[in-house]
Amino acid sequence: MSNTLQVPLSLYIHLPWCVRKCPYCDFNSHTAGDKAPRARYLDALKTDLAAESERAGKRPLVSVFLGGGTPSLFTPDEIADLLKAVRGRYVLADDVEITMEANPGTVECGDPAGYRRAGVNRLSVGAQSFSPASLAVLGRIHSVDDIGRAVRAATAAGFSNINIDLMYALPGQDVAAAVFDLERAAELDPTHISWYQLTLEPNTVFHARPPAGLPGEETSFDIQQRGQQRLAELGYGQYEVSAYARADMRSVHNLNYWSFGDYLAVGAGAHGKITNDEGIWRYAKIANPQQYMQQQEGRAEVPTLKPLSGDDRLFEFLLNALRLTDGFDELLFETRTGLPAASLRQRLEPVIKKGLIASQGSDSWRVTPLGHRFLNDLQAEFLPD
Repeated sequence: MSNTLQVPLSLYIHLPWCVRKCPYCDFNSHTAGDKAPRARYLDALKTDLAAESERAGKRPLVSVFLGGGTPSLFTPDEIADLLKAVRGRYVLADDVEITMEANPGTVECGDPAGYRRAGVNRLSVGAQSFSPASLAVLGRIHSVDDIGRAVRAATAAGFSNINIDLMYALPGQDVAAAVFDLERAAELDPTHISWYQLTLEPNTVFHARPPAGLPGEETSFDIQQRGQQRLAELGYGQYEVSAYARADMRSVHNLNYWSFGDYLAVGAGAHGKITNDEGIWRYAKIANPQQYMQQQEGRAEVPTLKPLSGDDRLFEFLLNALRLTDGFDELLFETRTGLPAASLRQRLEPVIKKGLIASQGSDSWRVTPLGHRFLNDLQAEFLPD
């Protein structure tokens, strides 16, 4: 495809271990703590980075994201070694965003100053709630006080870009309790707040045994509306369903996902998407960490690239772009999918009539408030036959 260089490129690196698996978590994470084979896994990541760099070519990385699991279980020296390998293999944009996820507990947060020296310039802190009762129900091992200590330590270490992750519609939570969480987070002055609804994902403990006291649909919607209003009052502009940021502090990495950009996959269970002259492709790394390390040590298997058909491209573009509050234009659609704008307009007509999407001009579209309330139904309208 001739538009390859117009598609931004990110790098995702997965570090899969946690101290304890949370009952709501459906990510590829595994309990290990200090017993995790970190040195061996880092060697595997370096081998994987070398192979993935061939997909990147000379395209610069606009962002790097260290996700998990709990990446902060790795020491600052280990993270520095990993990022050194990235810089040795890839072209990085001058303003590259390098994010690392960290949990607030003493065991899980490590040394923020060390991570800043290692090259991380954005920290994402998994707070989830400022209620001790909610933290207990969610299986979190940190305390409310740990959250403040972690964020203040990160600020003192020189981090000027900090995200706090929070959840809502928690067991026993009402509107006032959810807003209280947001206000406590804002007191720590992060540049970004990710605020997303607790969902009972398949293959999780909560899905098998739902916790008591989950808010109903109407209460959850009331929480969402009041929370969005309060975040705006606190100076956090919503730009995606679950993302709120100070001015000019939107997440580069996540925006690249939501605008159907490209991203390379490194680590156990990591998923990638790449655009080249032959088309658009998806691929994934083997999820089991032990098997992944064995694979990288022997190079026994190369991930299979799955081509995306035209219908797949249209669906996946809209699956992500419909989450953006600012909407999207037809030029972005054409550049990222390689499809003509006419194919988009044809598929939008039925949902426009339903009042779920509205025009922002001759070639720009935006989800309506009704569409955002029923976003899952709206996205399902574009599933390939």
